[in-house]
Amino acid sequence: MHDEVMRAADALVAAFGEGRLDDYFAAFAPDATFVFHTTSERLSSTADYRALWDRWVAEDEFRVLSCTSTDRLVQLLGDSAVFTHLVETTVSTTAGAETTHERETIVFRRQTHGHWLAVHEHLSAAPGTTTATAMPTTTATSTETER
Repeated sequence: MHDEVMRAADALVAAFGEGRLDDYFAAFAPDATFVFHTTSERLSSTADYRALWDRWVAEDEFRVLSCTSTDRLVQLLGDSAVFTHLVETTVSTTAGAETTHERETIVFRRQTHGHWLAVHEHLSAAPGTTTATAMPTTTATSTETER
């Protein structure tokens, strides 16, 4: 099961990094929740997150330029799993390109047909860093092996 969760995380990460937003958001359950240090409120559904993302694009021309995921760990908890990693992401907005250093937790739940969907995402600034952008830079495009 560890490998299945890692594949689900890799697919989510790849979709984000490649700008395949439909695939990215499909990696989350409809009732997934999101907590980002760059937003003042918890997002209570994937639809809420997608609407916020679309607003960033419309208002600030938000797009991901590059990302790296490191220090990856999967913890299995029955039909749930916790994936944690460090994320370095460069985004572009109307303000220019900015790089953030963050850590992220994604909780996955195994569906009845065996597929793993993300049900919660939490993003925080990595200790000792500051975040230059006002938008979360959730997942990554390139990965390094687990430590």
